[in-house]
Amino acid sequence: MRYGDIEVQHDGYVATLEIQRPPNNFFDVELINDLGDAFDALDEDLGTRALVLCSEGKHFCAGNNFADSKRTAVRDRAPGEGNPLYAAAVRLFSAKKPVIAAVQGAAVGGGFGLAVMADYRIVSPAARFTANFAKLGFHPGFGLTHTLPRIVGRQKANLLFMTGRRINGETAYEWGLADILTDADDLRPAAARLAAEIAENAPLAVESVRATMRQGLPEAVQAATDWENAEQARLQKTEDHKEGVRAVAERRPGNFVGR
Repeated sequence: MRYGDIEVQHDGYVATLEIQRPPNNFFDVELINDLGDAFDALDEDLGTRALVLCSEGKHFCAGNNFADSKRTAVRDRAPGEGNPLYAAAVRLFSAKKPVIAAVQGAAVGGGFGLAVMADYRIVSPAARFTANFAKLGFHPGFGLTHTLPRIVGRQKANLLFMTGRRINGETAYEWGLADILTDADDLRPAAARLAAEIAENAPLAVESVRATMRQGLPEAVQAATDWENAEQARLQKTEDHKEGVRAVAERRPGNFVGR
């Protein structure tokens, strides 16, 4: 089964969804909506009880490609105008079945948000998580201002947001951001084992517990992305954002001027 650049394969009660935009697996509105379509279809499939989300290539997801000229229309939206990317993202948080993310390489910016959307994260020491928005002269998005503090606490989340610091898989595991730390070659098998362990249980009970534990999450992410979108629309007009995009592309510190 395919949903755009997402391939879905089944092994018993476990469905594996692979994003196939290697090596960086940048996302756009189309990809996130395709992932939402896959989630919706699998929610209705009685033969699927747990999902593994993974990616082909070097990195799990490097977020949105700020160097892509196709982002111009999104970049030029007015403050208060809706962001179709975040409308698509909220769909993912409304899915019913548990999601285990096998995170190889980097999860950057919105890609970090995509990893945090999952119920569980499997990493190796080589994994990298970074909310590098401030380095881009930008505001965090994809609901991270709500979802990340929910997992690691407000103080650690704020540290990552303010510094743009990158943490590896070992630190992610120590902080509780990752649930299993394993070898790089074992990422997908470990994710599949956890998914199968969950899928052994009564599916209605699993969905009920998950709904209770994530109660109000889609609504909270909607509220968070509304605020994030407004701040992003404002900051995208600044000189600092343009400089941040150049600086990150050139792998150097930004020369920011505060306007």
